[in-house]
Amino acid sequence: MHWMWLLALLPLLASAAQPARFSSAAPSAALPAGWSVQPIPKVERQTRFDLVDDSGATVLRARADNAAASLRYTLDVDPVADGQLRWRWKTEHVLDKADLTTKAGDDYAARLYVFFDRQPAQMSFGERIAYKLGRARYGDQLPPAALCYVWDNKQPVGTIRDNPYTGFVKMIVATSGRARQGQWISLQRDISADYKRAFGTAPPRITGIAIAVDTDNTGESTISYFGDIRFTAIGTKP
Repeated sequence: MHWMWLLALLPLLASAAQPARFSSAAPSAALPAGWSVQPIPKVERQTRFDLVDDSGATVLRARADNAAASLRYTLDVDPVADGQLRWRWKTEHVLDKADLTTKAGDDYAARLYVFFDRQPAQMSFGERIAYKLGRARYGDQLPPAALCYVWDNKQPVGTIRDNPYTGFVKMIVATSGRARQGQWISLQRDISADYKRAFGTAPPRITGIAIAVDTDNTGESTISYFGDIRFTAIGTKP
């Protein structure tokens, strides 16, 4: 999936402190207010998002058949006060041909992006030049910084790499392999620690998140599920 879909993460709605909960809605109902589907430019087939019941809880289902799209939410979160990201996900099929290191393999059974309000003063000289060139090409909506948590097929959990399309998006393997395919996995990440590892500085404010299941590069099919996504203080228990 081409990274340019990130350019559409615009502040169309008032920023919130937390994403609206999927569990607050009924299955088959419209997505909770604030969540919006973002198609991918030049991708013919879109990932389909809907709400379904799973053991008595409403969760998000994302179905991708040689398809791509994202589901986004605008936020304003302090990563110091609420720097622990919590979510759970499940996939029916981990992609066979995904490859974290190549543009052709830039597909995943599950992704969760976190976007940051990074300023040029927080970038190295080389990054400022790259950002300036990127803005000249793509406009002023080029993301200055994003972490992308993925369910990878082979890289070890904790792996961090640049996205094949841009170094302003850092890929972090949160789940790997097929051992827990078909099972819910509950995850938590220290946003500040991950950001420092990826970008070398303390994180600026969080401006939004996006969920994606994409298979347009590899031509594969999968169905994945997401529970509620929350930002909490470090050390807070579920």
